[in-house]
Amino acid sequence: MGRLTDRRIRNLKTPGRHPDGETLYLVVAPSGYRSWIQRLVISGRRHDLGLGPYPLVSLAEARRRAQDNRALARSGGDPMSDKQAAAGVPSFETLARQHFAENLHSWRNLKHRAQWFTTLETYAFPRLGDKRVDQITTADVLSALLPHWHDKYTTIKRVRQRIGAIMKWAIAHGHRPDDPTGPALGAALPKNGRKQAHHKALPYGEVGAALAKVRASEAWTGATLAIEFLTLTACRSGEVRGATWNEIDLGAREWRIPGDRIKGGVEHRVPLSSRALEILGDARPLSGGEGLVFPSSRGGAIAGETLAGLFRE
Repeated sequence: MGRLTDRRIRNLKTPGRHPDGETLYLVVAPSGYRSWIQRLVISGRRHDLGLGPYPLVSLAEARRRAQDNRALARSGGDPMSDKQAAAGVPSFETLARQHFAENLHSWRNLKHRAQWFTTLETYAFPRLGDKRVDQITTADVLSALLPHWHDKYTTIKRVRQRIGAIMKWAIAHGHRPDDPTGPALGAALPKNGRKQAHHKALPYGEVGAALAKVRASEAWTGATLAIEFLTLTACRSGEVRGATWNEIDLGAREWRIPGDRIKGGVEHRVPLSSRALEILGDARPLSGGEGLVFPSSRGGAIAGETLAGLFRE
């Protein structure tokens, strides 16, 4: 090493290979473009390895890369295969986008789908986005999560889960052997100290009186019936608001919700009590027994806020 200097490189105008010594050369093209190559014997055969353009790859960096390649070749490794493998490893952001695109069908909730990726853009990409996914360590993930761990605890917990999902996907595709979001990360993150706050729940003994108030309100009949039907079936609001008459089997006293309307994607069969059947009888005149069971006053689906607002009132 030592034949070239930065000053000499800047003044080089003669096309060709200019040796720096120890297998490293600067190649000057007729156009003036400069790049580094290394002539190295690997497994008995000579190869030319490209090390990058100058000055993007500095003289010092080219020497370091050349030295690493020589050491690897002497130990029986193959810098060519290692370089090719590294070239096929995507960055975290690239892999996250691939993972997101291939799993779009699993998010039926458009809001959740948008939040899934937006949180990565906000909290993960600034620290991890440009890193090759096989080079990301537990310390890297910790550095992305820790600044917001206390003030945005719930969101950052989800970001950790989403980073973990991408890392497991990377493992499955052969890009890395382990998951840096595992137990070691959990041990490194400080205890938050927050107690989980559950949604308010109505005591069982007060449910009947609450439903009586709903029935006595001046709200649209479809909404009041939907609230009571929701309470009796313990289903999600969206499932009740989207219920159609062809899902109801009065003879079997069942409501069969198809998989494409269920979060889990599998048909859900709900037994109907006598009062639930009475509610269906009261709801039939609203649509003539066709289409939506609990339509809005305009004939479409009831908005989710309509039921929530009626409960609050």
